Amino acid sequence: MDLNRSTPPGPWDWRPASPSRWEQPVSLVHLEGPDSLRFLHGQSSQDLERAQPGQCLATCCLTPTGRVRGLAEVLVEASGAWLVITAGDGAAIHQALDRVLFPADQVNLGPLLAGTLVCLEGLEAAGSLEAPAAPAAGWSLPGQRLVLREGDELPAELEALPTLGPIESERWRLSQGRPLAPNEISEEVNPFELGLADRVSLSKGCYVGQETLAKLATYDGVKQQLRRWCWAEPAAGSVSDGPSPLPGAVLRTPSAERAGRITSSLRLNAGPDGTSLWLGLALVRRQALLEPLLLAGEGIGLEISEPTGVVAPPVGAGGAAS
Repeated sequence: MDLNRSTPPGPWDWRPASPSRWEQPVSLVHLEGPDSLRFLHGQSSQDLERAQPGQCLATCCLTPTGRVRGLAEVLVEASGAWLVITAGDGAAIHQALDRVLFPADQVNLGPLLAGTLVCLEGLEAAGSLEAPAAPAAGWSLPGQRLVLREGDELPAELEALPTLGPIESERWRLSQGRPLAPNEISEEVNPFELGLADRVSLSKGCYVGQETLAKLATYDGVKQQLRRWCWAEPAAGSVSDGPSPLPGAVLRTPSAERAGRITSSLRLNAGPDGTSLWLGLALVRRQALLEPLLLAGEGIGLEISEPTGVVAPPVGAGGAAS
């Protein structure tokens, strides 16, 4: 045995070029007034009421039944906050907030604005969020991210970085398990199913969807979880043509039991041997989470693994909610 032989890289070993950047559109909403944080606290999953100016907190925008409308970052100001909607329908979230805003609330809900989220790879964070007052160069977020409003300019040193293309940025998203709408994020899925437990406070006061999320945590009631999958498609002509592992495809265990469904998929270019690598995300039923291989059709066996960015659902933690 050759102990010096290197192990070939796996499908999830790929990393973006370092340094580099990629961008995605976001929606921005400015809330101003003394009740801004209290209002957002009641409409999202994170503990925001006690947040201090300068903080940046990740949260989920929820439905009354604890499902996910979207993902957002809350940039706290002394007189209010900016809501940066990074995933989901920004217009629908803005409309939902406006619908539950009462005249007695001391909150001015600003219009929906367009922005850009710039994610940096291989660089130190672009500075701390010391004053989220919309500086000309945008806001710095944790995790080497920068938010620009429409008209803001990217600093020249960041503008010069190589930019990841759509395929590369999607491959990196799938590897980390970052959910996007409408495939992963919808009003049918809760934050724990998407690996977003770190965005949910189970100890804060009353908020929309609290009862559902507390029950899920208390009684270990999460029925499915987000997983990533890969499949090496054989070279053309080596097998009969069949269905591809596309979003919506049903997953089954080797014993033919229903195991979940595919939510995202990406087909990479064929390699020298003619095979093509498929990568994706899926919502996998609890009973099938330990299965290393799930079937998406005749001859399509998907290797299942846990994305690097997901946070496991809490178990028995919901009793702390009030």
